[in-house]
Amino acid sequence: MDNHAVPRAAATIDLRWLLSVAAGAVFALLLLLAASPPFPLRPASLFLTPFHASSSSPTARRALPPLFVEPTLSSPPPPPPASPPPPRFAYLISGSAGDASMLRRCLLALYHPRNSYILHLDAQAPDSDRADLAAFVAAHPVLSAAGNVRVIQKANLVTYRGPTMVTTTLHAAAAFLWGDGGGRGAYWDWFINLSASDYPLVTQDDLMHVFSKLPRDLNFIDHTSDIGWKAFARAMPMIVDPGLYMKTKGELFWIPERRSLPTAFKLFTGSAWMVLSRPFVEYLIWGWDNLPRTVLMYYANFISSPEGYFHTVACNADGFKNTTVNHDLHFISWDNPPMQHPHYLTAVDWDRMLASDAPFARKFRRDELVLDRVDADILSRRPGMVAPGGWCAATVGDGDNITTRAVDPCAAAAVGETSLLLRPGPGAERLQRLVTSLLSEQNFRPRQCKVAEAN
Repeated sequence: MDNHAVPRAAATIDLRWLLSVAAGAVFALLLLLAASPPFPLRPASLFLTPFHASSSSPTARRALPPLFVEPTLSSPPPPPPASPPPPRFAYLISGSAGDASMLRRCLLALYHPRNSYILHLDAQAPDSDRADLAAFVAAHPVLSAAGNVRVIQKANLVTYRGPTMVTTTLHAAAAFLWGDGGGRGAYWDWFINLSASDYPLVTQDDLMHVFSKLPRDLNFIDHTSDIGWKAFARAMPMIVDPGLYMKTKGELFWIPERRSLPTAFKLFTGSAWMVLSRPFVEYLIWGWDNLPRTVLMYYANFISSPEGYFHTVACNADGFKNTTVNHDLHFISWDNPPMQHPHYLTAVDWDRMLASDAPFARKFRRDELVLDRVDADILSRRPGMVAPGGWCAATVGDGDNITTRAVDPCAAAAVGETSLLLRPGPGAERLQRLVTSLLSEQNFRPRQCKVAEAN
């Protein structure tokens, strides 16, 4: 007998086992193809595990070949995306000597626990004003509860019409991004720069309600490339701002030589007051393609650089030129043609202010009486108190009028989830009307970073 031959009985058992397994596999495949809804036909290697005829363990013999199942057929549909929380704003409110009281009033009118605030009194203001302002914030029961108000103690020297106005704005923007250190800045969506002579015409609930409907990469910058007389009077002169290197404020130094207009980028100009998205602010600070720094070096010798730097960067950056909304969200009363300064607003401007639908207005004199009307009729704010909103109105009993309460309705409000509660009012309707117009087919794209032929 051949030593390598297999006994007949053993060969018979193996053959029957192979036939039964093969029949079971074919039957499973037929069931699969007949299933409803139909499965797509796939190679057999996807349906059956590899089979080794030499395997002789009992476990291997009892194992059934698994069926292939599309994972998406048994998975539930994904849930609808949740609505994003109301946006947060990062406010820079700046002033100079004599502006401490107006800056404090503006802060109270703009306050909301979801926001972040930086208050800057420039180096011309006495140190006592900054100390008093910091003490006021620390002692106020509402402002101190959330810890979201910061007073700049080491103030910058700001020269009127000089680039130090831009550096102060960028300083605040960097501080908002950096936060308290470690690179973990406060959560916010838009950066807003205001002066102590600005005042809101809507509540923060109104502002958050309308902006919650907007893409969070929009930048509200009043801008034009038709710089006209500014080319000769502002772009070509060479100036030096002593605020960059002196400890005391002085006038700009004018250099007799003039320069030509740049050719590497187009110049834009407009309003110095803006609402900037966080992505754009990050681009200004990090400057990953170096455009923000190149333009900043140019505007270091530019008259009234805050009216051109941010506009020029936004409209020359491919990633941001399509995010601009051509409006500064301010009501400002100018002469025609405009002079160096706008008119001071008074009670006679009330109807025009509201008709503008703008969320902010300027300029106001210190303790202007029309501000009392804004507090009473729009903000429901009492002297020394913050403007109440949905985050604190819940502390007032039903039917109570928050404007007649002797106790601050926000003093006992808990900071937390209640900050998500918004109670928009008529100001939201006005602002919604303005934003709808600005983002219309007629106004949005056609007025976006258009390059004038002469520039």
